[in-house]
Amino acid sequence: MSEISTQACVVGGGPAGIMLGFLLARAGVSVVVLEKHADFYRDFRGDTVHPSTLQLLAELGLIEAFLRVPHQKVETLSAEIGADRVEIVDFRHLPTVCKFIAMTPQWDFLNFLSGAARRYSGFDLRMQAEAVGLIDQGGRIAGVVANTPDGALTVRADLVVACDGRHSRMREQAGLEAQDFGAPMDVLWFRLSRDPSDTPDTFGHVEAGRMMIMLDRGEYWQCAYVIAKGGWDSIKAEGLPAFHQRVLDMSPFLGRRVDELKAWDDVKLLTVQVDRLRRWSRPGFLAIGDAAHAMSPIGGVGVNLAVQDAVAAANLLAEPRVAAVPPTPNSRPCRRGGRRR
Repeated sequence: MSEISTQACVVGGGPAGIMLGFLLARAGVSVVVLEKHADFYRDFRGDTVHPSTLQLLAELGLIEAFLRVPHQKVETLSAEIGADRVEIVDFRHLPTVCKFIAMTPQWDFLNFLSGAARRYSGFDLRMQAEAVGLIDQGGRIAGVVANTPDGALTVRADLVVACDGRHSRMREQAGLEAQDFGAPMDVLWFRLSRDPSDTPDTFGHVEAGRMMIMLDRGEYWQCAYVIAKGGWDSIKAEGLPAFHQRVLDMSPFLGRRVDELKAWDDVKLLTVQVDRLRRWSRPGFLAIGDAAHAMSPIGGVGVNLAVQDAVAAANLLAEPRVAAVPPTPNSRPCRRGGRRR
């Protein structure tokens, strides 16, 4: 067993964890981020980087570099409600640097953020490091035990921050209780190819009791078909051809492209969960992001609220050190989202 010490240990390398690690390291705080996977590549994760998050990147001096990462711009959102097509959102009038959503694969977003964070000597990202236990010293959390390819790793830390998602092991071990608000739906994610003649804007189709969202990803549509909570087994029992017809009923223009769904393995179930911790912290421990409040996928807000959590936490945790750290070119201490939760 090896052992290291740090000021902050962040468990989970998602948007909340990587952004918090970056901001703390930027403020001069030593931080170890533990990510259990070998890379950030996970399909059907949140890819919507909203104008508020792009504004944050601009305030951090990162926006020009980020916009060189492959992405699609979404300036308007349309929906088909029955037979009528209506524009429901127009971002072009926002008082922000970027007046659009950037559709960016989450692994590209996380690789970009972690690359920016590595410029700071206090940032230590450990991949394939799965946090399995908290170190409790007299009622105060004092670190984490993790499994790595090289054996067990003990991380002693002044603060442990759980950013390990909606099924957070860390928040469970910390004894923090979640209030479950329930959710009436689940979502089926899948991809279908996009034709150049298809409508250029992202849109949804809503019928009585049915909804499907289609996100323009350039060469393909990322589709989200909303089903009743717990309805996945009955959908599969109807058979794949019946599901093809369900999709065509919502978006007839797809035509034979529904045949690209050749097996149920091409369709991924997202079990929607909406909850919130009654308390987000205890001595030596804090939970943010989905570990503190699992979000519905509606609106694609999960990534952006996780980032806001990281900004708010960093402002509260690192404020005493910011003035002592020389700013990087085109950057300044971030003040967005500093509201206490």
